[in-house]
Amino acid sequence: MLLWASLLVLAPVRGQLAAFPKPVISLHPPWTTVFKGEAVTLTCNASRVHAAENIKRYWWYLGTQTLREIPGNTLKARVSGTYKCQIQGSSPSDGVSLIFSSDLLILQTPHSVFEGDTLTLRCQVKGREKLAAVKYSWNGNVISTSWNSQDLLIPRASLNNSGNYQCIGFLEGNHYTYRSNNRIIKIQELFSRPKLEVTPPQPTEGGPVNLSCQTELRLERSDTLLSFIFFRDPGVMLSNWSRSPEVQLTAIWREDSGSYWCVVAAVVPSIRKHSLPLQVRVQGVPVSGALLETQPGGPAAGGERLVLVCSVAEGTGDTTFSWHREDTGECLGSKRQRSRRAELEVLAVGGSHAGRYYCMADNGHGLARSAALNVTVTGTWRNRGGLIAAGATGGLLSSLLLAVILWLYRRHQRKSGDGFLGNTARCHTATGPGEAARAGCPVPVELPQLYGKRQVYGNVPPAEGDLVYSEVQVTQLGQEGAASSSRTSLEDKHASVVYSAVKTQLPQDSAGEVRSQDEDAMEGYENVQFA
Repeated sequence: MLLWASLLVLAPVRGQLAAFPKPVISLHPPWTTVFKGEAVTLTCNASRVHAAENIKRYWWYLGTQTLREIPGNTLKARVSGTYKCQIQGSSPSDGVSLIFSSDLLILQTPHSVFEGDTLTLRCQVKGREKLAAVKYSWNGNVISTSWNSQDLLIPRASLNNSGNYQCIGFLEGNHYTYRSNNRIIKIQELFSRPKLEVTPPQPTEGGPVNLSCQTELRLERSDTLLSFIFFRDPGVMLSNWSRSPEVQLTAIWREDSGSYWCVVAAVVPSIRKHSLPLQVRVQGVPVSGALLETQPGGPAAGGERLVLVCSVAEGTGDTTFSWHREDTGECLGSKRQRSRRAELEVLAVGGSHAGRYYCMADNGHGLARSAALNVTVTGTWRNRGGLIAAGATGGLLSSLLLAVILWLYRRHQRKSGDGFLGNTARCHTATGPGEAARAGCPVPVELPQLYGKRQVYGNVPPAEGDLVYSEVQVTQLGQEGAASSSRTSLEDKHASVVYSAVKTQLPQDSAGEVRSQDEDAMEGYENVQFA
């Protein structure tokens, strides 16, 4: 029980020591060197996370000696030495060295100067003496001479302004020259040089990446506002200026490999620092598990749309997909895209599309081949998609050709004066078997239809699949022919054929009617011949 009680008592104390940062001492006046008999007020400043109202006690130290424990946070110092302070729940502060000098001339400098600050140096004479002129030196070299002001101001101090400073004073009324003590001034970094961190350090293609710009503000300037921005070679800006030291890339690819860096800037004062470049190599994952599928699945219907889908189980980056026929070795096509899945579309499947197919995938890191897939095609007679355009085109050409032939024939008959189209008013059509046609008039011609190898007349219908031959003739009779015959057979040597065609008889629908003329043209157009 005593052991558990001890642990319960010690745990909060240890937690507090780890939780609160150390305090910071400020000076008024701000000089670390003053004359003896003067005083400097020291203030122990707690961090913002450690509220002042919660602090009950402050401890002050001079060297290794504990000066006092007081309820307030200020102390008046009159003795040379290094001072520190501590508050409840924190470690001691950094030391502040004070010099109470008895010299006639001293160089007064501030306790801490950060880059971007204005560095102020003051050459001070003791008592009522006055300076007629002042020279300031840096590392043994005179950098300024003043006749009417004792202060030296160095605006926007940088780390390069660190060094050994001294002042030389000329008193009024005499010719003596006095030199101050040497003071070493170190300009402190406002924040450390940033370091870029990438998580994960070896990212994989297609995965997210987190970029973090790590820097550290000095505790005395912890309220300084910083902004961050991220870059990639060659000058690609990955983010805008932001208060956040991190940025996440949702997906990174192989072409994103290269140098990355970040920039940190303090708005007031204006200071920018770049991180060292960090090489990032994006790792690719080879493709594997290639699979070929069809949509819709199962046997393909003739004349319908078929999609060959190639996919991989793993793989990153741009992938080249290709489709092949195993039986013929033919490459049907290829696509390159940043995906694990690609499609090849067949608009209208025919019997020639039946066979074994496979696909391949390659992303530059590896090659994967799918197993062969057997594609079967059913109902190919209904595959009319490719014939519709051909039938329509063929029908149009047939009509145009027939019209041209009739126009040319009519024109020829008009010129000769015997055209049956041009002389219809003078012609008398034979109405019976005993009546002869007039000379120069067209005579009725009996047109036979040939079905397959048999000749059929009258109204005997052709059977499905028979070849149907159609012919249009124009016959001119002389005086002798008109008187001797009322009919002319197909073998008449004076007959002129103006149109002929051979077609396949189409099947009838459920109502017993032959399909439409468009279907007729579709199925039989490849056999049409023109005289």
